[in-house]
Amino acid sequence: MRRSDIRNLAIVAHVDHGKTTLVDAMLRQSGVFRANEQVIDRVMDSNALERERGITIMAKNTSILWGETRINIVDTPGHSDFGGEVERTLSMVDGVLLLVDACEGPLPQTRFVLKKALESNLPAILCINKIDRADARAPEVLDEVYDLFIDLGANESQLDFPVLYTQARAGTASLKLDAPSENLVPLFDAIVAHLPGPEVDPDATLQFQVNNIDYDDYVGRLAVGRIIAGSMTASQNYSLCRRDGKTVTCKVAHIYGWQGLTRVERNTASAGEIVIVAGVEDIAIGETIADLENPRALPPIRIDEPTVAMTFSVNNAPWAGREGDFVTSRKLGERIEFEARKNVSTRVEQLSPESWRVMGRGELQLAVIIETMRREGYEMQVSKPTVITKQADGQVLEPMEMLVIDIPSEYIGTVTQMLSTRKAKMRTMVTHMSNRVRLEYDIPARGLIGFRGRFLESTRGNGLMNTLFNGYAPWSGTIRSRANGAMISDREGVSTPYAIFHLQERGIFFVGPGEPVYEGMIVGEYAREINLPVNVCREKKLSNMRATGHDEAIRLSPARVPTLDAALEWIDEEELVEVTPKSVRLRNRVLKTGLRNKHRAGYIDAPPSEMAETN
Repeated sequence: MRRSDIRNLAIVAHVDHGKTTLVDAMLRQSGVFRANEQVIDRVMDSNALERERGITIMAKNTSILWGETRINIVDTPGHSDFGGEVERTLSMVDGVLLLVDACEGPLPQTRFVLKKALESNLPAILCINKIDRADARAPEVLDEVYDLFIDLGANESQLDFPVLYTQARAGTASLKLDAPSENLVPLFDAIVAHLPGPEVDPDATLQFQVNNIDYDDYVGRLAVGRIIAGSMTASQNYSLCRRDGKTVTCKVAHIYGWQGLTRVERNTASAGEIVIVAGVEDIAIGETIADLENPRALPPIRIDEPTVAMTFSVNNAPWAGREGDFVTSRKLGERIEFEARKNVSTRVEQLSPESWRVMGRGELQLAVIIETMRREGYEMQVSKPTVITKQADGQVLEPMEMLVIDIPSEYIGTVTQMLSTRKAKMRTMVTHMSNRVRLEYDIPARGLIGFRGRFLESTRGNGLMNTLFNGYAPWSGTIRSRANGAMISDREGVSTPYAIFHLQERGIFFVGPGEPVYEGMIVGEYAREINLPVNVCREKKLSNMRATGHDEAIRLSPARVPTLDAALEWIDEEELVEVTPKSVRLRNRVLKTGLRNKHRAGYIDAPPSEMAETN
């Protein structure tokens, strides 16, 4: 039987299509907030990193009451690097609210999330959002969405979805494009009418699967998930079915539900409800809390494999330990293992007592992990992102990506030339009426490492790029990761304006005057292809004939101080990024100038088997 008083749905879309803004409007119009309550925009993006980057990173739950029906909503990430959050969220819900931009139409992540929803046989409601845009083309976008459903193999019942036209920022939804509405009532009615309630068996024993992990300072570890069957009572003992097949006894101390954004403690919960369980400290994602006498484990959550890896290691630079609170291998290892338990799309492999290989969906996901750790007080050094290859039929396979680029037409030549050197193959090219061009490519995941920054620079910030994992293909050949070499400090000291002034014509500096540097630290990008040791601490020699102020005026170009994301994109195989709570520095693996080769390692770009033979 199905419960008629509950609707569990996930809001899915491509990045920046308005999911979180729509949730804001739904919360306001359902009476969650008081009339005089001050509420910030994008209230579901509670993480500081999410608000800074303007994207959703972690899936989050909320609940609203519409009439007699409780609607449990999960706001999911829209970026492909956080696709693992979407995959495990879809196992909690009975339908999806698919948001598509009225101008951009369906993009790669739209295809990804819709494909996962159709595989789970989930019905969908389509919202064509941002219909107030000057370049909106809602009818054409609707046709594109239908084509996407058919392309993904949707059946007749899945193709019979309701369509609403929304302005998330204004908080309106209408069933017809030419019949504007003043609120979201049509959307709430469509959710209740078209999405099914959860399927439950009232006579079955308990089955609760963990889909997310959170933490509370007062009650400890929290497990978020859905009760598939049976009912659960607080302060009772149950069986915990682990992923390795073992079963242990556990006690559920507290059960929480949601009322808007607030957690509300409950004594009992039954099948079909999404709840939070507290009291089981060593519980992990994918495990099942089941009946004590008759435990029945649910199938584990299946997540696509990671495609990009980085090496995290203990900081061994000359200034290690000066800025971080947690600098030892034990602390670093515990934090990395915790990340792997919390995020099922992340894998960890220990390489040595002081280094770990962390694998994820993309360099953005790994960069968010690094940024989160440095804000928590951790200090480390990380390597260049590399792709994870596979062996099949005697050949090396590497991950491929579908790349969709939207640019003004005047940049076609520049972008096409950049992508050709990265082994990209064009699929389609479509010109829109707004003098913008949409290009689709198949490109090795290696070719995208370090591409985003150069792409934005080449298009003057007017380009949009989106990617989606597209399976594995044979190794595509050598891809040069970076054209220019590095300027590397040959001694420890403090940089001087005099030294930088006479060196700045050789390249772009990453440090300004008066900044401390050490031997082996990268201080700039060299204009040529080789590395250049430089002395940025040189001072002007004074004599009794010349004074310090009677020479040529020193005019310095502003330093291009790299952010964490820019540093990870820029470095080569022989370089590392030193990350502390206060600083992001680039350095060479070999610090001593006399032991370091001036030729860059970026040209060694062969399959792992060939690299082993070369070395």
